[in-house]
Amino acid sequence: MTAHRRPLPSRTDVRAAIDTLTAQTGRRPSVLALATRLGLPNTTFRRNYPDICTDLTTARRTPDDTTSTDAYTACKADNARLRRTNRDLATQLDLAIAVIQRLSTDNDRLRTALHQAQSITPLPRRPR
Repeated sequence: MTAHRRPLPSRTDVRAAIDTLTAQTGRRPSVLALATRLGLPNTTFRRNYPDICTDLTTARRTPDDTTSTDAYTACKADNARLRRTNRDLATQLDLAIAVIQRLSTDNDRLRTALHQAQSITPLPRRPR
């Protein structure tokens, strides 16, 4: 007695699925994503399509030169922007600390003056 098996997709169907996933995500699919898309277990896909697995694996490991250059440039620009923002925030923090210190001393001085002013003995009023 033999187990019931579904027929495997043809290589053109597999290539079409690769193109579809690439168009949807904007990058080459992983072997697992492709096998899932085709409704096959990962090991069955790897066993029956080793050349496609090899192509996908090497394509994912070696990024395009333009993509890596663009990503490197974007990362470098992002780091420079973050450093500038960090420096600006550190300056603003120093200014805020100085303002808080000045306000604290002003508050203490005004409270002292208020307490001294309240300790003045009021003169009794003359009756009219």
